[in-house]
Amino acid sequence: MVSQIVELLKNEIPLEQETVVMSEDSVNGLVLVDIINGFCTVGAGNLAPTEPNSQISEMINESARLARLFCEKNLPVMAFLDSHHPNKPEDPYPPHCIIGSDESNLVPALRWLENEPNVTMRRKDCFDGFLGSIEEDGSNVFVDWVKKNKIKTLVVVGVCTDICVLDFVCSTMSAKNLGLLKPLEKVVVYSNACATFDFPLDVARNTKGALAHPQEFMHHVGLYMAKERGAKIASQVLFGATEKA
Repeated sequence: MVSQIVELLKNEIPLEQETVVMSEDSVNGLVLVDIINGFCTVGAGNLAPTEPNSQISEMINESARLARLFCEKNLPVMAFLDSHHPNKPEDPYPPHCIIGSDESNLVPALRWLENEPNVTMRRKDCFDGFLGSIEEDGSNVFVDWVKKNKIKTLVVVGVCTDICVLDFVCSTMSAKNLGLLKPLEKVVVYSNACATFDFPLDVARNTKGALAHPQEFMHHVGLYMAKERGAKIASQVLFGATEKA
């Protein structure tokens, strides 16, 4: 019944995806959002999955594959790591990914990124990596990274599709439209390398302050909203001599 309802809802807001071919003649950047133990490794924390999850597993595998490809080409990669200070809540969620804990570290399949010279790591203590990149002096690590590397196409992957990924994409699209991220031209969300969590209605009803969160549908909604903001939603990301319009 649940899957039928999800399909009905998805039919009301259909999402058209595309194959994105990135030009080898310009700089392409990759952003990995919160692919850390606290959100992806079974039993790793309050917001980690309680059992193996196929959507999360595919997201990790595809993100790792794409990251390898970017590193082999020596292209710029930025990894956001959700890292919170103790006793600083992030409502409506329970404490998670505390700085210094293994929850806030990359999953094992991506830990190798820490030793790659083309990778920039950024710990953030909020949903939105764009806002989480702001320094005390007002500068922005992400904005500087885009400008320094002259990134024209940005590929975004990670978790959660409808929360941290979407928040980051919305801020990035707004900044791009305001001319704050030149020479950035295109933001691509690779759907198979994104994932969100599952929190069924029957469980939410018995959990104080909790909101129901059907995984498959909220993943769809996150991608749909990102496309509404102007991002391209890719079912496949390829490198080629010429870039597909």
